[in-house]
Amino acid sequence: MTTSGADSDETTARFEFAFEPRFRAWLLVQGVTPRTAWVTLSADTLVARFGPWVCEADRANVSGVELSGPYRWYRAIGARLSFADHGLTFGTTTAGGVCMTFHEPVKGLVPFGRLRHPGLTLTVQDRERLASLLQPRG
Repeated sequence: MTTSGADSDETTARFEFAFEPRFRAWLLVQGVTPRTAWVTLSADTLVARFGPWVCEADRANVSGVELSGPYRWYRAIGARLSFADHGLTFGTTTAGGVCMTFHEPVKGLVPFGRLRHPGLTLTVQDRERLASLLQPRG
């Protein structure tokens, strides 16, 4: 079943990234295409695949979620590290995304290094639905 870029069954929801046409060539150079970029959300885990990068987090680790944007292209397109707070962005559009924070920082940009991210921003097609499903429980 497909609804606004989100596929789901009883246990897992899949969200497609919102690719802004003017940035497709730049993202392709990074290995990021609609076939290599998506987000899955299960009962326990969030997995964001963005070309060669993967960020995985326990849902219980999500401390906050908000919709954000619009963004400046040079701060949002591609796999981006914020030098201010070490937050990670997987960005395909300047229109907006879902910004989440974590209780414990997660791996993402450098999977085997010490770099951890206290936040993650994802520019998926159905950002309202992803934000709603990610709201911390309890």
